[in-house]
Amino acid sequence: MLVLALDTATPASTAALVEVTADGLRGVAERRTVDPRAHGERLAPEIAASLAEAGVRPADLTAIVAGLGPGPFTGLRVGLATAASMAQALGIPTYGVCSLDGLGRAAGPGRVLVATDARRREVYYATYVDGVRATGPQVAKPTEVEGEYDRVCGEGGLKYGDVFGVPMEEHLLYPPGAALVALAAERIREASPSEPLTPLYLRRPDAVELTRRKHVLN
Repeated sequence: MLVLALDTATPASTAALVEVTADGLRGVAERRTVDPRAHGERLAPEIAASLAEAGVRPADLTAIVAGLGPGPFTGLRVGLATAASMAQALGIPTYGVCSLDGLGRAAGPGRVLVATDARRREVYYATYVDGVRATGPQVAKPTEVEGEYDRVCGEGGLKYGDVFGVPMEEHLLYPPGAALVALAAERIREASPSEPLTPLYLRRPDAVELTRRKHVLN
């Protein structure tokens, strides 16, 4: 079963193809661009490049797995809208997973803090024990992050490493596509019904509706 994984919850946009078998999975292709202002422009070419590298067509896909965040409103909705529209066009299911969980799973054994940049001098974070989430996800200032951990991963950990004061997994800054698919593997194997892709924003978007009209001459 060939699965497409998409994630735009961080400054990176990621598209990956993963083969899910009865007893495991295998990464086939992955493309990633780190540019927080270009998710909308980069994601479609990344999908096309991943398909081309694998020598397959969209019709060969069995399911789509999408990172639900937490993440900024604008970037996150690009990945979720793309996943939903592709799945509808192809008639295949979508499955959502927490983007932080992808990093936590990839980090492996031990107590790990996953922190991504939430802007406003804050991080989205969760803690993991042997790849399984123990607390979170939450949003807070780095100095307010709670939980026990012996190392950190995610670009928020790199940015605020002096605050966290534990070793940094510098090779794990963004959610790997294979880890996202691994989190949904059982649902894929069981051909579970398609799930609505509900984003984890954790806070309101920066743009707010005006509460009253302003006079032009004021």
